[in-house]
Amino acid sequence: MIEFSTPKPIEQLQNVVETVAVNMMRPVSREMDENEHTIPWNFINFMHTAIKSMGGTSMAPESKKEEKPNAEREKRPSIGYQRLGSLVEMLAWGDAGMYLCIPGGMLGSAAVAAAGTPEQKQRFLSRFSGDKPVFDAMAMTEPQAGSDTSAIRATAVLDEKTNEWVLNGEKIFVTAGHKALEESDGFVVVWASIDPQAGRAGMRSFVVEAGTPGCRVTKMEHKLGIRASDTVSILLQDCRVPFENILGSPTVEKTTTGFKGAMATFDATRPIIACQAVGIARATLELVKEKLAENGIEIRYGLPRQKLTNIEREVIDMEVMLRSAWLLTIKALWMADNKIHNPKEASMSKVYAGDIVVKITQKAVELLGPLGYSRELLLEKWFRDAKITDLYEGTGQINRLVVARNMLGYRGSELR
Repeated sequence: MIEFSTPKPIEQLQNVVETVAVNMMRPVSREMDENEHTIPWNFINFMHTAIKSMGGTSMAPESKKEEKPNAEREKRPSIGYQRLGSLVEMLAWGDAGMYLCIPGGMLGSAAVAAAGTPEQKQRFLSRFSGDKPVFDAMAMTEPQAGSDTSAIRATAVLDEKTNEWVLNGEKIFVTAGHKALEESDGFVVVWASIDPQAGRAGMRSFVVEAGTPGCRVTKMEHKLGIRASDTVSILLQDCRVPFENILGSPTVEKTTTGFKGAMATFDATRPIIACQAVGIARATLELVKEKLAENGIEIRYGLPRQKLTNIEREVIDMEVMLRSAWLLTIKALWMADNKIHNPKEASMSKVYAGDIVVKITQKAVELLGPLGYSRELLLEKWFRDAKITDLYEGTGQINRLVVARNMLGYRGSELR
């Protein structure tokens, strides 16, 4: 069953990460925002060392070093995703853009962890344990294919003479793509079709390593928020990758098993995006209450709603939204830890958290008036950072479709 008390290992981790957020992230948050594409190497190097010291190789729970099985350890409940979620929530509380700069913490490693073979996990995830920080990314979105993955036109053709996959296509809005391909010995997981006529059944993901000929970054985006994190376009021109770099079966089946295997990545990562949203929302709400208290306004909990001031009601409503989002997210993470199929819950957590963080940050700006709108506080930055959680890894609209399909029993072709 789900425990509502925080496990001691997670509580200890939260205390450590809070220190990092307070001392290493918040002090440079404004500087990173105003100097887009400047890489926060001090923070990155520190986190790389910290992750290694905790016995991990990346942010993916499956990347933890294998422990020898014993009876006592087998009885312990799995908390890998819940632990990761708490870590992300606290880092996003510090600075959402800098959090996205952590080595080995992006969708690429999550995709390998979710769909890769044991050999692939060892080969690709173990590189995060080296002396230098290594980054990863996922390339899915295309100019004509955003959330509609069936519209992806990138292709992967097997060259039987060399036993290599030849990839061609263009990918846009790739988070951390520059750091993965040009600043480290990293990789990008690219979605492409091995049979365009087969639709989603032909969709597969491929690990394209840094330095691979035919794969290059063509553009770095200037963005509304999360400006410390790079977002790039990638061009694939006769890009050759080894046969064994495909994640999943290399053959086209009548079912969409391969596509579903790749999509399983999001069942694990969408709740993590929800954690990012919760972290931003919590930072916002804490700042609002702090500023109200400085002006002699305290929230009188326990009184009937009609006896509260409008500001008190607004703050309490924000708290209700925040706590509801966190509970939805914890459930989705708990299901992932216990290997329970969770596409509905994963999408629900991301939909709601991505929705409430925008509402909370917007309401906070309104409540604090000119101070909230000014650059004196980080509040206006958090307002800008918030929106991305509703957009990437499936927009709010797409995730609502996922929820509806799972609740009503419709296939994607039946409910669009």
